[in-house]
Amino acid sequence: MKLNAIAERKSLGQDVYDHLKQAIIDQDIDPGARLVESRMARMLGISRTPLREALHKLEREDWIEKIPSGGFKVVVLTRADIEETFGIRAVLEAYAARLAAEKHRPSDLAPLEKVMTLFQDCLDKKHTALLPDINTDFHDLLYAMSDSPRLIKMISQLQAQISRFRQIILRQEAFAVESCQDHIKMLAAMRQRDADQVESLVRAHILKGKQAVISRLKEEDARKSA
Repeated sequence: MKLNAIAERKSLGQDVYDHLKQAIIDQDIDPGARLVESRMARMLGISRTPLREALHKLEREDWIEKIPSGGFKVVVLTRADIEETFGIRAVLEAYAARLAAEKHRPSDLAPLEKVMTLFQDCLDKKHTALLPDINTDFHDLLYAMSDSPRLIKMISQLQAQISRFRQIILRQEAFAVESCQDHIKMLAAMRQRDADQVESLVRAHILKGKQAVISRLKEEDARKSA
């Protein structure tokens, strides 16, 4: 477990929550790891009060769960969890893309083009560590064009739970290249305002991600049992 000290301030509870959530996403705290309050407070350089506030918020959002012996552990996503989450994401994000294709202004596409260029540049230069954030930016920009705040909020909540796998997936060059090609096709369909095509492309793209995550989990299970 790798945690850096946090400077104390009025919004410390939120700061600790953000810090721990990102640590879980980056897998600086491993899936299934037990969270010992005294040790974490010492590592973070804070009292237990803001730490407990952060832990309870993480529990409410299903990042961590209580264990019978006391305390918490990081939630481990099962294959069933991943199947369900990606299935819901595919429906919601495909719908958001359809709305975006119907509602966007031509000028809205320029930021998408810029992000795609940056993604391709990072691919060419093998800067794979930057790809997850760029990928997220592309999808956030696309769905923002749907002009549906409630839908975007629902998507964001689901994306967060899967984001811990995104860095692993996009560091696989073959998948990263395919992801870039998918984005190019999405943008082309957006230019044509082809809502059916954009919706279909996004759904297929999300389901590819699901298969990549499941394949990765299988590989990890095989290594553990070897």
